[in-house]
Amino acid sequence: MNKYRHPIKTTLALTLGVGALGLLSACSGVSELTKERVAQSETSVQQAQQTAGKSEHAAVELQQARARLDAAKSAVAKGQEQQAERSAAQAHLYAELAIAKSQSGDARKAADEVLASLNTLRQETERTTPTQE
Repeated sequence: MNKYRHPIKTTLALTLGVGALGLLSACSGVSELTKERVAQSETSVQQAQQTAGKSEHAAVELQQARARLDAAKSAVAKGQEQQAERSAAQAHLYAELAIAKSQSGDARKAADEVLASLNTLRQETERTTPTQE
């Protein structure tokens, strides 16, 4: 019977030890994974800035991405793991949205220019072509 108690005590001690280590690591700060995610979000925001440039199409989203990135960095400095993760994810999503809106706006602008050129060409063609009766 003693044979069965020992594994239970060992399991209990191991579980408590792992829990204590988890608690200590939570108190010691933010994990490397979270720091890496914040750094990846920073890269996303920088890419969005380069892609969107001064495009008015994505200005609001780019501003939101920067604000969320700042919040993520602040949360890392305060040791707030979940808030840092959440803000980093939001920064990344806003950066992606800024890129998409910028590209969409640029494509829309190019399409409008093509349509305007076609309309001009059509008008010139109608003027120079004699009407048949």
